[in-house]
Amino acid sequence: MISNEVPEHPCVSPVSNQVFERRLIEKYIAENGVDPINGQPLSEEQLIDIKVSHPIRPKAPSATSIPAILKSLQDEWDAVMLHSFTLRQQLQTTRQELSHALYQHDAACRVIARLTKEVTAAREALATLKPQAGLIAPQATPASQTAAVVTSSELRRRSWSLLDTLGRPEDSVTAGLHSASIPGIISLDLCPTDTNKVLTGGADKNVVVFDRREEQIVATLKGHTKKVSSVIYHPAQSVVFSASPDSTIRVWSVTGGNCVQVIRAHEASVTGLSLHATGDYLLSSSEDQYWAFSDIQTGRVLTKVTDETAGCALTCAQFHPDGLIFGTGTADSQIKIWDLKERTNVANFPGHSGPVTSIAFSENGYYLATGAQDSSLKLWDLRKLKNFKTITLDNNYEVKSLVFDQSGTYLAVGGSDIRVYICKQWSEVLNFSDHSGLVTGVAFGEHAQFLASTGMDRSLKFYSL
Repeated sequence: MISNEVPEHPCVSPVSNQVFERRLIEKYIAENGVDPINGQPLSEEQLIDIKVSHPIRPKAPSATSIPAILKSLQDEWDAVMLHSFTLRQQLQTTRQELSHALYQHDAACRVIARLTKEVTAAREALATLKPQAGLIAPQATPASQTAAVVTSSELRRRSWSLLDTLGRPEDSVTAGLHSASIPGIISLDLCPTDTNKVLTGGADKNVVVFDRREEQIVATLKGHTKKVSSVIYHPAQSVVFSASPDSTIRVWSVTGGNCVQVIRAHEASVTGLSLHATGDYLLSSSEDQYWAFSDIQTGRVLTKVTDETAGCALTCAQFHPDGLIFGTGTADSQIKIWDLKERTNVANFPGHSGPVTSIAFSENGYYLATGAQDSSLKLWDLRKLKNFKTITLDNNYEVKSLVFDQSGTYLAVGGSDIRVYICKQWSEVLNFSDHSGLVTGVAFGEHAQFLASTGMDRSLKFYSL
């Protein structure tokens, strides 16, 4: 009654039968000692409390206008959006933590599988070597039971050191796979399940399948109208893929010796090709600034995306081993990481000063190696999204091909010559300069037992490791 507002703690005066806010009426009685309505004497003990549910205070008159209501709604909307943004940040953090944990699990499984395979191979080699050496097991004594165990990786390292000292000979050199009139082998790949099956693409527009064990050509595939810039051997099917500056991607049957699909995903030169982990889809990059994701069975282009903010030609492309992300290189020296499902650019790796020529992911998915026309090799940690090592090569060194071996132990670089680095230390352990022309492709055989290379001198070389 005094403040003309709904009281929070109402009480009634038995003198005037009026309702007051207890806080205000007590203050008035303390100062005047009478009822504010009729002026009769009144004490605090006479006040009677009214029990009511918590009242909803009406809005102030200033808050009932349309602008005030709109401002109130805007404030509430802002609060909801801020809360939603916080939740999205927490979700993204949780996803990154989960992804990191899954990568660690996957890497651990790969390491376990590799070590198990190496142990099995070492046991088989030991069982074979004992009879050949005429070893007879002596009577067991505490001293004679002590033996030194050397892993296959250590044996290989020691062998490489010895061969580096003596000079490493070529295992074999194969020439004549491609036409001599237009010299040069542009691209190389080995079948992942049988690395004796070799696939090359030449400047003569042909794709050639070669059997290293039999030392003979299995198939010569013709159909491209320009040089073959990329080739891939399917790991489970008798099928190979090729890409060319003629803007087409071709799917070939090795047994039939014919082209079974022509994928027209681009309007300019196809610069990169990579097979998805499922073996059902192809990733391609092009000078038309787009990357495309295509079905190899139907030849249908499922999606085609470009980075509209960059506006630059793509120079190479490679799937991550998990198949969920992939990387592309650009003509303006950028490396971009993409999320396949969302079709969005999730990370960028600047640092090179020339067009990116090749990228390669390590088998455990932790590392990315990149090469460009700036005579440097950069290594990136995908867990921390940063460059942790830069290897400066000779002046005017041209990096054309990068590849990790299947165990993730070694990295090979092909270009002005061939160089092999040991991972983690990232030190050079081998160097080959046998090609008389630029080296365009390098690939490791099974268990890194040999290294294959191709060059503009039209030769396919094998080096025993």
